[in-house]
Amino acid sequence: MNGTGMHPLRRAAGVCLTSLVVLAVAVIWDNWGDLLAPSKPASAAMVKATEAHIEQGRYLALAGNCMACHTTRGAAPWAGGRRIDTPFGGVYSSNLTPDPQTGLGRWTPQDFWQAMHRGRSADGRLLTPAFPYNHTSVVTREDSDAIFAWLNTLAPVAQAQPAHALTWPFGTQPALAVWRSLFFEPRPFQTDPTQSAEWNRGAYLVQGLGHCAACHSPRNALGATGPVNDLSGGLMPVVNWYAPNLTQDAESGLASTPLPEIVRLLRTGASHTAQTNGPMGEVVQHSLQHLKEADLLAMAVYLQTQAQRATQPAPDASKMARISAQVSTQVATQGAKVYERQCLQCHGEHGEGLKTASGEVAYPALAGNRAVLLQDPTNLVQLVLYGGYGPATQGHPRPFGMPPAVLELHDHDIAAVLTHLRTQWGHRAGEVTPLQVNRIRAAQGH
Repeated sequence: MNGTGMHPLRRAAGVCLTSLVVLAVAVIWDNWGDLLAPSKPASAAMVKATEAHIEQGRYLALAGNCMACHTTRGAAPWAGGRRIDTPFGGVYSSNLTPDPQTGLGRWTPQDFWQAMHRGRSADGRLLTPAFPYNHTSVVTREDSDAIFAWLNTLAPVAQAQPAHALTWPFGTQPALAVWRSLFFEPRPFQTDPTQSAEWNRGAYLVQGLGHCAACHSPRNALGATGPVNDLSGGLMPVVNWYAPNLTQDAESGLASTPLPEIVRLLRTGASHTAQTNGPMGEVVQHSLQHLKEADLLAMAVYLQTQAQRATQPAPDASKMARISAQVSTQVATQGAKVYERQCLQCHGEHGEGLKTASGEVAYPALAGNRAVLLQDPTNLVQLVLYGGYGPATQGHPRPFGMPPAVLELHDHDIAAVLTHLRTQWGHRAGEVTPLQVNRIRAAQGH
C-alpha cells in the first residue's frame, strides 16, 4: 500500500489500461473519424458524366495499370479475384465492374473517392495495403470521379471477391487500423510552384497512379514502403525482383540518359542503352505504352530531375580491386566455359551484343550494362533461370528473347557465368554464389 491507498501494481495496471484506451481511441479516430464530418454535395460532373469525362477515366485507369491486378487470367476483365501474394499471405483483388451484388454497382462517387483517398470500402471496412492507397490518395477528386464514371460503363460481372488468406492477425481490421496509423496518411498532390507544369504533371503521375515507389522503394518488416516520392530502390517481396534505385545513375541511368531515350524506354520497353524485363516489362506492356507522349515526357522530366538532384556516390577503386581478386581461378574458368557455350553467340565474345540489320538492339551488350553491375544480382539470376522476355509493344512488336536455363544449368554454373559477366570487360562487381542462385530457385518453387 502507499499513501493513496492503492497497491502500486494496481496503479500501474490502471495507467496501462488508460493508455491503451487512449491509444485505441486515437487509432479509431485516425481511421474512421472523418465519417463524422458532413459529406459534400455531389458536383455536376459526378451526377452526369460526359463522354470526355468517361474517356478521361479510361485513360487514367490505363495510367494506373489497374487492370493488371483486377483481372484474373482467363476470366472477365475488371472482375477481380486475382490472388496477390504478400509475405503475410494472399490477398484477392476486388470486382470493379458495376455489378450491384459483387462489384461497384451500389457505390457512389463518394464511396469510390473514399477508397482511393483513404483506402476504405463503401461499408467502412479498411482495405489491405496491397491496394496502394498511399499512392491513390495523391489522385485528385476530379480524376477519381472520371475513373469511377468509366468503370460504370463496363459490363457488370457477377464474381464475388474470395476471402483473403492472410496470416492472423494481419488481415483483421484492428491490425490494419494500427498499421495505417503507423504508416499511412492521405497525401493529396501539392503542386510545386518552383517547377514547370510539365515537371508537376510528371510528379503527379509518378507519385499517384503510376505508384512507382510501390516497387522502387524499400519495404520494412511490416511491408510499408517509404514516401510516394521515395525511388531509392528495393527488393520486391515474393516475386523476387530488384527494383533499381531510380535516383542513382549507376543503377538507372536516368541522370545521364537523354530524355527522348527515357521516353522510348517507357513507351516501347527498349532503348539503345536499356531493356525492360520482369515486372517492369509488364508495366510497359499493359500501361505505359498506351500513354500520351506528353505524359511520358513529363514523367521522364520528373524522374531525371530527381536523379540529377541525388548525390551520386563515387566508386571505391580499392574495393573494386579487392572484389576482382576474390574470384577463384576455378570459378573464373567455369564461368568462361559456360559463357562460351551458352551466351557468346548472342551477346558476343566481348559482351558487345548483337544488332539487327536496321541497327536496332537484338541482344543487348553486357559490357558496361547497368543491369549486370547491380549490387544485388537477383535480376540476373531471374533472367538466366526463367528467361528474358521484353514486352511486345506497338513501338517494339517483336522483341528478341532469351530462353530459360532453369532445367539446363546447375546453380554452380549459373553463379559462375554471372560472376564472369560481372568481372570481365573492366567490370568490378561482386561474385555471385551458388547459394544466392539456390535461394531464388527455391523461392520460385524450382
